[in-house]
Amino acid sequence: MENTKKGFIPVMLTPFKSNGEIDYNILTQLTEVYLEAGASGLFANCLSSEMFELTDEERIQAIKHVIKVVNNKVPVVATGTFGGEISKQADFVKRVNDTGTHAVILITSLLAGEKEPEEVFNERVFSLLDQTPGIPLGFYECPEPFKRVLSAGQLKSFVETGRVIYHKDTCLDINQVREKLKATEGFPAFGLYDAYMVHAVESLEAGSAGLSCIQGNYFPELIVWLCNNYNVPSLKPEVQRVQQFLNDNMDVMHNVYPIVSKYFLQKRGLNISTFTRRKVGIFTNSITHEIESLYKNYNKLQEELDLKYEI
Repeated sequence: MENTKKGFIPVMLTPFKSNGEIDYNILTQLTEVYLEAGASGLFANCLSSEMFELTDEERIQAIKHVIKVVNNKVPVVATGTFGGEISKQADFVKRVNDTGTHAVILITSLLAGEKEPEEVFNERVFSLLDQTPGIPLGFYECPEPFKRVLSAGQLKSFVETGRVIYHKDTCLDINQVREKLKATEGFPAFGLYDAYMVHAVESLEAGSAGLSCIQGNYFPELIVWLCNNYNVPSLKPEVQRVQQFLNDNMDVMHNVYPIVSKYFLQKRGLNISTFTRRKVGIFTNSITHEIESLYKNYNKLQEELDLKYEI
């Protein structure tokens, strides 16, 4: 995922049937929604995919399915570490790589405990690199089970190996993002993708490779539009309007997610169930009204931007 053009990498949802099984027909349709919106890659088997609630076999099958539907149109990355001994994690990284992923993603909080120091984490990363020769890797500062944010120095040391090509950043701090971008200059195969939409435009301006955020599970075409137009002088007012829209609706989109995003996609015409395996809270009437309001406001924004995109 080279850093020449800004790209949107959706954090994919997993559609389920009402009995809790993965709905592969809807997963096909959802994958096509992301592609038609202009996504430049896909992040399968991530937190939005409810990866911790899937079995190893379901993880592998879902990744394989996405890769088959994508059919080489864009790169697909997917999580490959779920805790335990590094040798065990390395084995699953190999399994995920064998599905045909562009890079296998390492969860930063599953390589060392919350109280274990940076040195222990670094040692385990390099051990994992040694045990997965030749496999392109990436990092995801996943907020579960706790958040471990990489320092600029750490990220640089990993990128310098030539093996780390992707980083999904969740530090929520634009200054830290700038430090990471500066530290990893000169590695064109590497891309930092920002998850935090409050500073989306600032991050793109600072040199991030693109965005990888849950907002793409509501309106992927809007995030693509922002990546394509953030620095177009004639569109500056519209870009500011989109940034403000994202800021204003941040809380609404995170509340009992991903139930809410599945409901929003239903409103947009995708036949996806709101069933989730994750315990994220109750989808109350008041939350429903908030999402319906978001839907109306987004339709207005679509008209303002002349975004002719339908699901």
